Amino acid sequence: MTKWIASAVTRREMLRCLGILAAAGCTGCRPLRGSGSQRKFSSADDQFLEDLERTTFRFFDECSHPQTGLVKDRSRADGNDDREIASIAATGFGLTALCIADQRGWLSHQRARERALLTLRFLHDSLPHEHGFFFHFVNWRTGDRLWACELSSIDTALLLAGVLTCRAYFDDAEIRSLAQSLYDRVDWRWMAHGSLLLRMGWKPEMGFLDSSWRAYSEHMVLYLMAIGANEHALAPESWRAWRRPWIEYDGNRYVSGAAPLFIHQFSHAWFDFRGVHDGFLDYFKNSVTATRAHRQFCRDLHDEFPQFGQDLWGITSSDSAHGYVGWGGPPRQGPLDGTLVPCAAAGSLPFLPAECLRCLQTMRTRFGDQAWRRYGFVDAFNPVKGWFNPDVIGIDAGITLLMAENLRTGFVWRVFMRNPEVRRGMKLAGFVADGAGDGNRTHV
Repeated sequence: MTKWIASAVTRREMLRCLGILAAAGCTGCRPLRGSGSQRKFSSADDQFLEDLERTTFRFFDECSHPQTGLVKDRSRADGNDDREIASIAATGFGLTALCIADQRGWLSHQRARERALLTLRFLHDSLPHEHGFFFHFVNWRTGDRLWACELSSIDTALLLAGVLTCRAYFDDAEIRSLAQSLYDRVDWRWMAHGSLLLRMGWKPEMGFLDSSWRAYSEHMVLYLMAIGANEHALAPESWRAWRRPWIEYDGNRYVSGAAPLFIHQFSHAWFDFRGVHDGFLDYFKNSVTATRAHRQFCRDLHDEFPQFGQDLWGITSSDSAHGYVGWGGPPRQGPLDGTLVPCAAAGSLPFLPAECLRCLQTMRTRFGDQAWRRYGFVDAFNPVKGWFNPDVIGIDAGITLLMAENLRTGFVWRVFMRNPEVRRGMKLAGFVADGAGDGNRTHV
């Protein structure tokens, strides 16, 4: 997020101040599990998803450093990029991407394993950390901290989600040992700083940031891994300590912070919340409702931005023609100007499969090579103003790849949920199964 991060302000700090064919008799269709029910999609839809995933994976293939494994925060969409800024969150998505590439045959098993091992060795032995937490942005060659950025609790959690995915996927003793050590050395209680709530970060110059993860956001992955940890675990009461405010829009009522759509996506990339609930709500169904409300919100912008409609929608934190913006809705946030963000729909593919896939197909069909480049979709574009982002952002490519794979096979959910600490964290947080689910679901 280089253009915006130059001020040393983090993304979260700023946020604070297939089409799927359901027609009967569709030929060439095969079953797909979307939001927990049996679905069908055409061979053309399957090919689109394959293209989306494989092309998006190219970012992680080409934008991870060959000696450190650290993944760039962003790259030029045409691939010609000499910037050296890595994101630890993008690296977590990248580790998971290696597992997807291996099981789909885009990389040889040996190559995928070697790259995962190289990355884990660098993370474990060479990347600076404090109490197991990593700095948000680092140099992709050296691992040196950039822009006096913070140790980030949420970005460390996203990195560890990729680490634990590799531990569960690869049958390799060293990978498992390094992953275990990386996870176990994180001192979650230190980041809570005497509270039930985790702080957003820490800086050596000033100590802990004032803000904590105190209301519904993308932090479920953070709290559940902290509660289920083998070492320095957070008390289960922490799960009940953060607020779950309700929002209602056009008849859709759901828990959400006043934040962009990605907060309903990131934790779901790894944690399988289908068919389970805690004492508060069903988080998968909650994200389904949030996505439905967001789509309607975008449709309601049609009079202001005529390009928005039933099959062309989606706004979440992204680049704009004037820099990085935390925008979206409902409620309306940021200086909306008609910019479309493909990962808004791509990151919600398991929630509204038909609607999200139609949206992505419409984007590619209507805007062609301007919106779709070497690494798949550009991060954002404004067709009315003729602006198409020259960049791809790692975390947005990551949520696109992981959620597309989860829609198709549930692969990331299935692998990640093999980790006993993950299941323990959900159990301690009070999750129980809704009932006897289908055979592809992983229950706590």
